[in-house]
Parts: sequence; C-alpha cells; structure tokens
Amino acid sequence: MAALLPAEWIKNWEKGGKNEFVQLCRTLSENKSHDSMGFRDIQQALYELAYHVVRGNLKHDQASNVLGDVIEFREDMPSILADVFCILDIETSCLEEKNKRDYFTQLVLACLYLVSDTVLKERLDPETLESLGLIKQSQQFNQKSVKIKTKLFYKQQKFNLLREENEGYAKLIAELGQDLSGNITSDLILENIKSLIGCFNLDPNRVLDIILEVYECRPEYDDFFVPLIESYMYMCEPQTLCHILGFKFKFYQDPSGETPSSLYRVAAVLLQHNLIDLEDLYVHLLPGDNAIIEEHKREIVEAKQIVRKLTMVVLSSEKTEEKEKEKEKEEEKTEKPPDNQKLGLLEALLKIGDWQHAQSIMDQMPPFYATSHKPIAVALCQLVHVTIEPLYRRVGVPKGAKGSPISSLPNKRAPKQADSFEDLRKEVFNMLCYLGPHLSHDPILFAKVVRLGKAFMKEFQSDGSKQEDKEKMELLFSCLLSITDQVLLPSLSLMDCNACMSEELWGMFKTFPYQYRYRLYGQWKNETYNSHPLLVKVKAQTIDRAKYIMKRLTKENVKPSGRQIGKLSHSNPTILFDYILSQIQKYDNLITPVVDSLKYLTSLNYDVLAYCIIEALANPEKERMKHDDTTISSWLQSLASFCGAVFRKYPIELAGLLQYVANQLKAGKSFDLLILKEVVQKMAGIEITEEMTMEQLEAMTGGEQLKAEGGYFGQIRNTKKSSQRLKDALLDHDLALPLCLLMAQQRNGVIFQEGGEKHLKLVGKLYDQCHDTLVQFGGFLASNLSTEDYIKRVPSIDVLCNEFHTPHDAAFFLSRPMYAHHISSKYDELKKAEKGNKQQHKVHKYITSCELVMAPVHDAVISLHLPKVWDDISPQFYATFWSLTMYDLAVPHSSYDREVNKLKVQMKAIDDNQEMPPNKKKKEKERCTALQDKLLEEEKKQLEHVQRVLQRLKLEKDNWLLAKSTKNETITKFLQLCIFPRCIFSAIDAVYCAHFVELVHQQKTPNFSTLLCYDRVFSDIIYTVASCTENEASRYGRFLCCMLETVTRWHSDRVIYEKECGNYPGFLTILRATGFDGGNKADQLDYENFRHVVHKWHYKLTKASVHCLETGEYTHIRNILIVLTKILPWYPKVLNLGQALERRVHKICQEEKEKRPDLYALAMGYSGQLKSRKPFMIPENEFHHKDPPARNAVAATVQNGPGGAGMPTSLTINTVRLEESTTEETEKLKEKSQGVVKVINKVVNATPKVTTSNGNSASNSKIVKEKDEKEKSGKEKDKEKKDKTPAATPEMKALGKDGKDKPKEERANKDEKAREIKEKTPKSDKEKEKVKKEEKASKEEKSKTVVTIVESKSTAEKEREKEPSRERDVAKEMKSKENAKGGEKIPVAGSLKSPVPRSEISESEREQKRRKVDTHSSPSHSSTVKDNLNELKDSSAKHYINHTTPALSKSKEREVDKKDLDKSRERSREREKKDEKDRKERKRDHSNSDREVPQDSTKRRKEENGTTGSSKHSKSESPSDSPRLNEKEKEKNKSKSSGKEKGDSIKAEKMEKSSSGSKKESRHDKEKTEKKEKRESTGGKEEKKHHKSSDKHR
Repeated sequence: MAALLPAEWIKNWEKGGKNEFVQLCRTLSENKSHDSMGFRDIQQALYELAYHVVRGNLKHDQASNVLGDVIEFREDMPSILADVFCILDIETSCLEEKNKRDYFTQLVLACLYLVSDTVLKERLDPETLESLGLIKQSQQFNQKSVKIKTKLFYKQQKFNLLREENEGYAKLIAELGQDLSGNITSDLILENIKSLIGCFNLDPNRVLDIILEVYECRPEYDDFFVPLIESYMYMCEPQTLCHILGFKFKFYQDPSGETPSSLYRVAAVLLQHNLIDLEDLYVHLLPGDNAIIEEHKREIVEAKQIVRKLTMVVLSSEKTEEKEKEKEKEEEKTEKPPDNQKLGLLEALLKIGDWQHAQSIMDQMPPFYATSHKPIAVALCQLVHVTIEPLYRRVGVPKGAKGSPISSLPNKRAPKQADSFEDLRKEVFNMLCYLGPHLSHDPILFAKVVRLGKAFMKEFQSDGSKQEDKEKMELLFSCLLSITDQVLLPSLSLMDCNACMSEELWGMFKTFPYQYRYRLYGQWKNETYNSHPLLVKVKAQTIDRAKYIMKRLTKENVKPSGRQIGKLSHSNPTILFDYILSQIQKYDNLITPVVDSLKYLTSLNYDVLAYCIIEALANPEKERMKHDDTTISSWLQSLASFCGAVFRKYPIELAGLLQYVANQLKAGKSFDLLILKEVVQKMAGIEITEEMTMEQLEAMTGGEQLKAEGGYFGQIRNTKKSSQRLKDALLDHDLALPLCLLMAQQRNGVIFQEGGEKHLKLVGKLYDQCHDTLVQFGGFLASNLSTEDYIKRVPSIDVLCNEFHTPHDAAFFLSRPMYAHHISSKYDELKKAEKGNKQQHKVHKYITSCELVMAPVHDAVISLHLPKVWDDISPQFYATFWSLTMYDLAVPHSSYDREVNKLKVQMKAIDDNQEMPPNKKKKEKERCTALQDKLLEEEKKQLEHVQRVLQRLKLEKDNWLLAKSTKNETITKFLQLCIFPRCIFSAIDAVYCAHFVELVHQQKTPNFSTLLCYDRVFSDIIYTVASCTENEASRYGRFLCCMLETVTRWHSDRVIYEKECGNYPGFLTILRATGFDGGNKADQLDYENFRHVVHKWHYKLTKASVHCLETGEYTHIRNILIVLTKILPWYPKVLNLGQALERRVHKICQEEKEKRPDLYALAMGYSGQLKSRKPFMIPENEFHHKDPPARNAVAATVQNGPGGAGMPTSLTINTVRLEESTTEETEKLKEKSQGVVKVINKVVNATPKVTTSNGNSASNSKIVKEKDEKEKSGKEKDKEKKDKTPAATPEMKALGKDGKDKPKEERANKDEKAREIKEKTPKSDKEKEKVKKEEKASKEEKSKTVVTIVESKSTAEKEREKEPSRERDVAKEMKSKENAKGGEKIPVAGSLKSPVPRSEISESEREQKRRKVDTHSSPSHSSTVKDNLNELKDSSAKHYINHTTPALSKSKEREVDKKDLDKSRERSREREKKDEKDRKERKRDHSNSDREVPQDSTKRRKEENGTTGSSKHSKSESPSDSPRLNEKEKEKNKSKSSGKEKGDSIKAEKMEKSSSGSKKESRHDKEKTEKKEKRESTGGKEEKKHHKSSDKHR
C-alpha cells in the first residue's frame, strides 16, 4: 500500500507537515461513504506517524501534540490508536535495537492522556504494561487473569441446596398448577416465580425443569407455557433449556425405559417455536444415525433371505422347520429394539404440524426408513389429510358423497392448507414423496389423492387456459406422474387386495395416454419392487402364491382359482401376470383356463395385463424361432393366441398392442404379426385359413349374413362389441391404414430384408403370415368401417402404388370395398333422384354410377404399368377385373339353400324338444325365422346385384381387349397382370379368377382366346408351383381346381360343350387378324378334338407334377403335393396318369419318412386320398378317342390350302407356349426327355391318318398311317416307362417277341438313365453351357445322317416336307417340352398329335435354338415373340389336324387301317435296309463306340419307324411294342452314341429334305465340321458325354 505520510512532511514538520497530516486525518474521517476503507486508512496514517517516532525521525512530544489534535475527529480514535500501539508493541519487542523500543515507550507514555488504561491493559503485553508503570508486576497480573478466567468459564456454580427451602418449590408448583382459564398471564406468573426464587433461594435450573414437568402434564396450555418459558429463558444461558431436555431424554435411555409421548410433544413444541435448535437436541437422542443405517441394511438383507427361502425348493422334514420357527421366535424376543427417540420426536413434530423440522429429521435417515414405522406414516398421512382438506372438499368429493370434514390444526405454524393444485405441488407432493409406499396405511388418503389427481386431469385436459397456466399445468402433470410412480403404485402393492382402490386408481389412470400408463407400469414392475425391503418381501410372497394357484388351475376349478387370482391381482398385478404369462409361454394348454379365470380382475389390472403381454412379446432375450430355425417359437404362438382370447373376452385397451405391432413392422420384423392375426381372428371373428371347404368358400361369396352362418369354422357369435372395440382403437390412434400399408410393404420385406439368413421354409411361413394377416385385416376394415371412414382413410390406387409402394394386388384389395361402397351409394342417390322402377332404368342407373366411380380409377391405373401394356388390355378391363369380387359375379344359391335348410331343421328340432320351456322355444324359433328371412332377402338382393353387374360387363366387354399386338400377347398380359397375382391372393380370389376367365369366355369377349388362356394355365405349372409359398400353393391349387372343374364340365358332355363353347369366339382355332372372330364352323374346335386337348392338359399336369416330385427340392415337393390335393376332385381322371402319380408319391413316402416328416405326412395324406379316387378313374380310351381315323377332317384341312382352315388350338397354343420357353430350357428338356425317339413316336403317333384329294393320297396316307402307329406305340411306351413296372400294364402284355426278352435289363437301364438325367440337369450356368455344347454335338451328328440319306426319300415325303420349317419347330418343341421336366415319360395327349416327323423335329429344334439364343422370357407367363402369331396364321392350315369322330363307319375304318398297315410295313422294310447301310458307314467313323450297334440298331430302327406290324411282330397294331424295344435298345446302347444317332435320324432326313432344301444340307455340313472340331478340342470324357446326351435324345 502507498505511504500516506510523505518523507517531506516529516522533514518540514513544523513548517507545514503537521498541518498536512491534520488535514489528511480530517478528510479521512469525514469520508463516511467508504467506512471500512476510511477506518483502514486512518489506522495506516496513525501507524506511519508512530513508526516515524520509533525510527527516531520525529520527536515523541511532536507526535503526541498532533495526536491530541486528531483524536477528536472520530469517536473510536482512542481504540484505533490502542490497536496501533498493540501492533508496534509486538513489532518492537521482536527488534534487537533497544533505542527503538525506548522511543516506543516514550511515545505511549506521552499519549497516556489520550487512551484509557483499561484499553491499554486489554491490548498490550503485561511486560510493556509493567515498563509503562500501568501495573506493578507482570507475573502477578498473569496469575490473577488465569484465576478470573477459571472462575468465569470452568468453575461450576453450586447452589447450596441446604440453603433452598422446600416451601418455595411447593409454592412454585401451586403457582404453575393453578386454574389458568382466568385473566392470569404468563408475565404475572413469571414475576411470582422470580419472587419465589429470590425468597426461597431456589435453583433457577431446577425451577426451569419443574416448569417443563408441569407443561408436560398440562399440554393443552401451549399459549401459556410457551411464552412463560420464552420469557424465563432471558434469565438463563441459551443452552440450558436444551441441556435440561437432553437430561430428560437421557433418563429414558435404559433398555427397559420408554420415553413418554408428552416429553416428545414438549420438545416438538419448543422446536416449533425455535426455543431450542434441532441440531442441539438431536445429539441427545438415541439411537445414533450409524445404528439406524445399520438396521436399515439389515432389514434389506433379511428381506432378501426371506425371498431366497421362498424361492428355494425345501425338502427338509417338518421337525427341522419347526426348530427354525422356534429359533426365529427366540431371536425376535432377544432383539426387541430399544426406544427410537428420534422417531418419537418426529411423530410428535408431525402431529403438531411442524413439517420443516420433521423433514430435516427424515433427511438424516435412509429413504422411507422413518415412514416404514406405522405411527410415523399415520401421523404424516394425518398431516396430509389436513393440508389437502379445502381443495379436496372443493374438487375431489364425488357427487352425492357427504364425507367427514377434517378440522385444521390449531397451530398457526402448521403448513398452509392447499386451496389450488399449485399449492399441492409446494407442500403436499413433497410430504407424499416422504411417505412413499407407506401411504398404504391410509386407504382413505390414497383415495383422496387419486380423486384430486382425477380432478386435476380433468382441468389439465380441458382447453382454454393461458400459455403460462399451461406451463404450470405441465409441471403439475409431471409431478402427478412422479407421485403415481413413487407413492400410489407402491402403496397399492402393500395394500391387502383392495379392489376399490384399484378401481379408484383406474379412474385417474384412464385419463393418461397409454404411453404414460405403460411407462408407470414398467417402473412399477421392474424398479419399484427392488427399492424397499417390504416390497421385496411382497414380491416374493406374490410369486409364491401365484405358483400355488397356477399349480392347481384346471378347467374344472376355474371359478375358485379365478377368485384367488383376482384377490392377488388387486395389489400386485405386474408380478402376478408376469408369472402367469411365463407359464402360458411354456404350457399352451393353460390358455383357456387362465383366460376364463381372469374375469375377477379390475379395469386397472386388465390394463396392466395388456402392458405385461407387450413386455413379454418384446422380451429381447427370447428367440422368436425354434432351434431348427424353420418355425416360429411356440412361446410366441402361445402368447399370440392368449392375446386374441383375452382381448376378445375382456374390455382391454388395444392401442398399445396395435402400436407395438406397427412399430415392429416399421423395424422390418414381421414375427409379431402373429399377434395381430390372432386378435383380429378372435375379436372380429374373421378367420384366415387355407383349410376351408368348398362349401365354406361358396358361402364366403355371399352376403355378410351368409358368411357369418356358413363361411367360418367357429360360430361367430357376439363379436359385435369386440369388433367395435378393435375398430375404435384403430381409428382413434390412426392405425388402420398404416398397419395395412406396413403389412403390404413387409410382404416383400420378409423375403428381401428379413429373410437373409433364414431357412426358406421359415421365410415362406413369415410371408404367408404377413399376407394372411393383411387379407384378414383388410377384410375386417372392409366389413366394419363405415363408408366415410374407409374413403377418408384409403387414398386412391395410384397414390397407394406409386407413393406408398404398395404391391398392386394389395392396393386393389384395400381399395375394392371403397369402390363397392362408392358405387352403391351413387346408385342409391340416382335411384332416389328418379323414381323409375323398371329393371332397365335400374340397370342404366347402376351403369352410370359405375362409370362415375370407376372413370377416375381407369385414369389412375394407367400409371401403374408401362404404356405398351395398354396395347393389349384396356385400363377399363384391368380396373374391372381388380375391382370386382365373387359377390359380383355369381349368387351361391346352393349355399343359401343349405343354410336355410339348416335353420328349418333347427326349428323342427326346437318343436320336437319337450324339455325346452315354451318362452325359450318361442325366442329360438323367432331367431331362426328372422335369420331365414334375412338370408332369403340377402339372396334376392345379391341376385339383383349380380344381374346388374353382368349387364354392365356386357356393355363394357367390347372395349376390354384391344389385342393391338397379338391375341397371344393379350392372354399373356391378362395372365401376368391379372390372373396370376390375384389367384394366389386369397382362396376366394382363386375361385374368382377361374370364374372370371369363364365369364370373359361366356360374354364372347372379342380378342379373347379361351383355349389359349386355359392352355397357358395348364401347360406349364412347374414354375408357378415352385415359386409359391405354402399357402399360395394351396390357393393356386384351388384356382386350378376351379379351372379344371369348368374344363371337366365341358369335357363330360357333347351337348354342354356345344352349348357353352361350340360357337364361342374363345374356341376358334385360327387366330385371324384382330377384330375378326369369323364364324367359320371349321375354325371352331370340335368336341372330340377338345377332348384330346383336355387329355393333353391332364398329361401336362402329370408331367409337371412328376418333375416337381422328382426334384428332391423341399418347396417343389411340398407345393405340388398341396396343389395335387386341391385338384383331386378333377385330376387325375385318366387311369394311367393316376397310376404314374401314385407310384411317384409312394416313392416320396418311402424316401421322406425319416428325412422330412412334414413332406412324408403330406405325401401319405395325398396318397390315401388318391387311392380312394382310383375307382372313379377311367382308361385313356374312354377319356378321349385315342386313335380316330379322322380322314375327312384332315382332307378338308388340306383342301383349304395354306391359308385356309385353322390348326387345332392345342397346336396353336403349343406353338405359342413353346416359343416362349428359353434356349436353356429347351436344352434341359431335351436332356431330360428320355430320348428323342419317344418324341418322334409321340408326335408322329399324334397325327391322324390323312387322305387328301390333292392327288398324292396314297403316299400321304401311308406316311400318316406309319406315323400313327409309331405314335401309338410311343404313347404306350411312355405309359410303360412311367409305370416303371415292366410287365404290369396291359400294354406290356401286348409286347412283341422282342419286347419280352428284356424286362430286367430295362429296369436296370432305367435306373441308370434316371441317374444320368439327374447328373445332366444343368445346375449352374457353366453346366448349362456344357450341356448346350453336348446338345449341339448330338444334333450335328444327326445332321450328318441327313446328308447321306437325303436322296432316298419318297415323293410323298417330299410333299410333306414342303411345310415350312417353322411348323416343325412348333411340333418338335411342343413335344420336347412335354418330354422334359420329369425325367419320366408320360403318355401324351391326343391333341398333341402332329404331322411333323422326327427328323423335322430335331432340325427345327436347332433352328429354334438359333433363333432364340438371346430371347429369354419368363417361363410361367412370358410374352410371346410377336412374329410367332403371324407365322402361325400362314401355316395354320398345314397344322390343322382335326380329331373329330370319323364320318366313316367302323368297318370301313378297319379296312382302311389294314391297307395302311400293309403299306407301312413295306416302307419299314425298305427303311431297315437303308439303316443297315447307314450303320456300316458309321461304324467306320466311330469304331470305338459302335461295337454292338448292328443288331441293336436294327431292332431300334424297326421300332422307331413304327414297324410294329411287320412279320416279326404281332399282326395287328401293337402300340406298346416299339416303344418298349426302343427303350431297351436305348438302355443297352447308352454308351454308343453316334451309330444310333444316325439310325435315329433316318426318318428325320426324309422329312427335312424338301423343307430345308440345299441350304439345310450345307448347314448340316457346317455343323458336321463344327462338331468334329469340338470333338477334337474336348477330351475323351467330353466325347462320352456327347454320346450319352445324344442317346438320351432318343
């Protein structure tokens, strides 16, 4: 700090320094504003002055003079000066220079007149004082001060009790004990007491003690004693009162002592009036805080031990248990805790309403320790009662309740009573938090708090408050939630099954959103029970009790067990339900009894149950799949079915559960859809099952009443309320549409996101579950939402598809009810507007309303597909197809009749029932009659509706199919965009699709080829079947079944066929230019040919089925078995096809018995059903005329010339279908087919015998006849092959001599061949390429032969070959395709018969391949190559093979047959000779592989060329001979490829020569050279492979 006294002042002291100093002191003294600063500055100035004196710079008398002037400036100046002297005294006494000390003494002596002696004696050292002469001897002075201090601070003042007089005490007690009701005041009494003390020498402390004693006995006189003590304390030390109370408490601290409550009260009152401090008194009380904490810990440990004992399985004897009990009792006796004075004082404080002190005592203890003692809890509850009284009376009292008002505390210092909710927050909530779970001691207070909460929530939820108020309310709301969590719920746990409290609490809870409720339940369940020893015990006891009840719960004792569950649930629902759910997850047979036993729960408990269910579902530790990863875990299935049952039976809020499912879907998890499925099924009664019977399905196509009566398995009764609840939950929380969209999106998510690592079987299950739930849920919404609700929520179709990315099938499924609602409401409007009753008017109005509603839909659907789609089908047709349902297309009259008859039977039974009371009879009969009337009314309504719809379709149909490209393309689009997606959507949609196809046919829709459509559906089902899930397969099966039903109906009777198909454009076999559906009778497919076509379809189905069964793939086998089971009523009808299937299925049964039990079960089921159908199967020749000599028909065809009549639809169709199949497929097919020989046999066989008027009838008929024989034999051979039991079938018996030799050999060869086929099936692309090479090689070998034998062809054959090669492609491909897939041969259908011989086929195959190397189209419904149809149109005449029943009589037929047979035998002999030559040539080329050729191939050639009638063989045609031999030969020669190839292709060359001309020969040369190069490049192994593959083609 800077010096205040500059050195100049000291030097010039007398001149001006003195005046400057005085001036400085004056200014410092006057500056009052900075008082403390001024004080320090003056101190410093005086110190510096004195210091200059000590250093000798200034004389002491000069200093004393100036100090005399300054001393007057401030009152405390002497004291300041004394302080300065004190400091200098210490400093100078430490210095060694003696002169400085002397200067100091002189200065003090000079200033003695300024500072009093006493002040100096206080502040200076005794030695200094002695040197100044203020005291005589410093030593004596020290001794004296010690004595005085001892006397003052350490010596106890002892009153001489002998001097006290007892009379004084008597008078004192009389004074204090007198009647205080008069005008006596504490001041008056205090004066008397003072007199008594003085007069009788009473000890003042004892007097105070006596005053306290009297106060204890007269607690009602607070107003008198408190002021008295307060006044008396002025005469005592402040601590005296506290010490006296402490001594009093100490007196009662013996183990046996018990502190009286009066003492606690006195202490509490004194604390409240601040006469003593809590900290001072607290130390006098026992037990110590450490002891309390120890006790609390011990309680927790004990609680945990009790829990452990309860959860342990005790197997000890009863004696040891008794001993333990006795020990526990003894422990309890010895451990009787001493009196807890802290708690006693706390109770007293609470009773008088001193909340502040009570709170600070409780803060010193562990949480809830204090309130765990009942008296404390009760006292605190009482305080809360008093505090909330006014507010409760105002807002909380229920209507009509009187209640008993509680008077406020007389104490003015008690907490302020609450008049508003804001006041609650300040004090009451705090008190409740200290109470915690121990509010359970006072149920009435519990109810009051809950009612206040209810009243608050009412206010909170009503709008119209200011922003500030809202913020306050928010704060209050969060406080209320905290109170609920920390106080109300834990207290409920400790209450003993108080159902009323539970209901009361629900009154408040139901005003909370479910998110808050569930949060509270979660904390209650998972945290609260661990927070307090009492709750820990309660939890253990609840679980113990729950175990006891659940062990004894059965269907028989549901009521008593239910009551016990109810009792237990009122207090501890979370713990109980958690245990019950864990049991349900393990034992699903508990579900029914548990659901029934839950009827005694309160509303709160039902809500808690919902939460517990969701928590159990979301349990992250549980695996949702079984260990095999192919099925959903049983615990999840059990929980789901429990969910459904519980939510249906009891009024539980669904929002949480539905939101949980939605959240899971958002997260891309579809497991939990199982829950939604169960809930909708149980609550709305909407079942989704693939096991519906056809009767049920039929009922489902009717109105709502019929659905309810006949459509479901269970009787759907009493779902009105539960479905209403479900609907409300969905609408209130806006979950209806989101759930639909999430499910629709998740269907593909299951495969592409969720499916990643999962087993295919499980992915299929999840996909089905997702899809079924969507269908079920959509059905629920459609039937339960009002039109407005539905339309308000579901957006338009283009928005659904383009913005929400909903798959089209699902989008239309959701929109369909909307369209129906819309149309019907528009129709009603129009009807009201004009009162025309005529049917025409009605129909016109209906059509108008349809146009109004559907026009925007037609525009909207355009954006769903590429523009070129609409070249073939119109948006109107597309929208019509997707917007109609079965309800619109047909009335299920039989279903209505069935249900009405059932009701009649019921009524008759009611009449006959003697025991039923009459009034009940009447009621039941009325119910039945009402139902019957409803059903009949519904039927009538539906009939009118269907008629209107059909009228509408009649008008629309001309614009449906535009067919701007080709009819075939149109069918492709129709199948691809309409039929296939919808037929696997639901069972009813499957039926709808089949009906719709039939309807389009019946409406004579332009450009719609029914034949093409059916053919495409039946021809190749492998791909569609393989790509289905289990349920989709079932629905696809239903679709095929309905399609087959229609076909079978037409097949069964010529009259029906002529009536329903004869003149219909759908059965035209010539596909003319668009728009021309000419009625040329020759263009129509006649009945017999149609039967051939149907046989072909049956055959194709068999082939596809066998292929699927042979793949060994799980999905293929499962799906085809499901489909076969579904189509069993209509397929197989043909005996040999049925036998082939039966054998294959039997094989599956054997193979899968151990490996895949689910497939085994399916196969066994189908096998059994198939056997039972066997009596109804018919031989092939009854199914269609196997060998019609349809000369006239064919003659006509040929006359028609190239552009004339049409080819049979089957061929057309096959052309179309086969062109679509990909290159790889064709090759695969070739490999799998068991030799091209069969193909030829079949194809050739399929051609009818032809007589033409073109001049070359003789040769033609020969050829045709040969072909016929060959085909016949091929067919029979195929049957044999399929049967795999060489001598079993009738065909076998017809074998020629050659055929009989080799059954065993053949069997071995077959197995070999099957193995080989399996090996050759291309699995990867590389393998496919390999196979392609092999194919090519084999083809080229064949072509070599062609060159050599080209010249030897007859003129007739040349004639035949003038047909364009394209047609041969068709026939060949058709054939090869049929040969494909299964690896086993199946008899070919009549409609396959084609005039194209074998070599043409192999040649055209090559061409086809070349054309199609790059075109790969979808196997099941790819679009056709467009040129295809145009070519077809040109070539149709040549292909047209009419299988009508011949006009000739049977005898004529026989004659012709004989002639043909003779000719064919001659021809075959010629061919054999040529074969011999050919073989010799080839032997030179391929000596290594052809050692055994000559004999075998001779035989082989004979068989191939159909020389079954030659002298070696039986005289009549024996269709089974040649193929049999073929097969055997083929098996033998498996390794010798080339020889056979050449032999095989002889026939081919004859056919090929004219069609391909010289170009083809040159191509053959090229191929030959290519083949050789390839051979050289690939090693020996390759060569073998080529041989094998070419063999196989045979």
